Amino acid sequence: MQTMKISVAIVDDQELIADALASMVQTFEAYNVSLTCFNGQELVQHLATMNPLPQVVLLDISMPIMNGFETALWLKTNHPNIKILTLSVDDSESSLLKMYQNGAKGYLLKNTSRKELLYAMNTIVDNRYYYPDWIQEKQVLESTKKMENDLPVSEISNLTAREIEFLRYCAKDIGYKEIALLMKCSVRTLDGYRDNLQTKLNCKSRVGLAIAAYRLKLVD
Repeated sequence: MQTMKISVAIVDDQELIADALASMVQTFEAYNVSLTCFNGQELVQHLATMNPLPQVVLLDISMPIMNGFETALWLKTNHPNIKILTLSVDDSESSLLKMYQNGAKGYLLKNTSRKELLYAMNTIVDNRYYYPDWIQEKQVLESTKKMENDLPVSEISNLTAREIEFLRYCAKDIGYKEIALLMKCSVRTLDGYRDNLQTKLNCKSRVGLAIAAYRLKLVD
């Protein structure tokens, strides 16, 4: 009996790149490209009538009409079971974090290799997160390729209630002064929470702490 292939939608406003991606994915034994769109709005329109829905979306960020941030958030809200893998030329930590917050399971640059693309797709299909080495080199994540869906109880048990509260706020788009007001403490106190968390979670930046909050399932 033939195994059903995993269906993939490609969303990229550059037709040549979209076609090249589709051709590459078609060579992967377990995958089949069921849809190609040139912006998020097109994807939304197609999903309204598709049955079955694609299981994976390879999603660009910079697109007209409805960009990757908006599209990822829409998918997270309306089709949370669809796995999102970002494919972009943008290597900024802010874009990575925003895509993560909006539901992406992985983030790749467009100059990735065929081997890495396949590995990343297999990883997110397995309901795990995939982020490549260039992010680790920026010290954004402590161990991105081990970000399993299981709750890391030992890590959480090592945190105080106030540290967990601060970590949750780190994943939101607010500054330290606002966090201090919400937690009814001084910014200097927050500095202590931040330093302790960076040591305990092996993170080196605010972005790293925010992503840790998602990995530890402290925020939706």
